[in-house]
Amino acid sequence: MKTKLMDVATVIRSKNSGPYELTFDIIFKDFETYNRAKEAQFISKSTFAPLYNIPEKNIISLVYFDPAKAVKITIVRPIPSGALGETDVYGAQQHAPLMQYDFNL
Repeated sequence: MKTKLMDVATVIRSKNSGPYELTFDIIFKDFETYNRAKEAQFISKSTFAPLYNIPEKNIISLVYFDPAKAVKITIVRPIPSGALGETDVYGAQQHAPLMQYDFNL
């Protein structure tokens, strides 16, 4: 069954992880859904990279964190925070592609 991430997560956010990295946090509404999504590997480097049009090698880490029913993904920032041409100095507006992400659950 296709499921939209924003229907099963309470938090989908992005933020700086230093001037050269972005971190994305996905926190699920409940442990049952988180465990099913984790078991299905609902997101992986191979599914995340196309969402952001980046090579998989630019994904520094993708971690399922059971105590928080969360997934944390850290990537190389395409343009350093505050650099000329950069449009989101805090990295707080980069989570939009995840809001429309759907997967089989």
